[in-house]
Amino acid sequence: MRRAGLGEGSSGNYVASGYSVYEEENEHLQEGLRAKVNALKSLSIDIGTEVKCQNKMLDEMDTDFDSTGGLLGATIGRVKQLSRGSQTKLLCYMLLFCFFVFFVLYWFIKLR
Repeated sequence: MRRAGLGEGSSGNYVASGYSVYEEENEHLQEGLRAKVNALKSLSIDIGTEVKCQNKMLDEMDTDFDSTGGLLGATIGRVKQLSRGSQTKLLCYMLLFCFFVFFVLYWFIKLR
């Protein structure tokens, strides 16, 4: 079975122009593919930059948490040391703190 225009006796211009259409379509598709590859490249570079920034922030947070953990450990050590002392001493501190809070609140309400 012969296709129209491609058999013997047909002009070569029609065949060449058919290939030209395919070549133009291929070039158009190549340009589209190039644009998509460039967009993906740009996106992957942006993702890499963001990952580096986030890793840096996580490292800083890790350092902050370590220093806070040390401070909290020291505070807990002091509370344990305070609880080892006599209970009357602890009760006295709590009573003094309650009186202090009471007087501060009384003074604040009186000034209003």
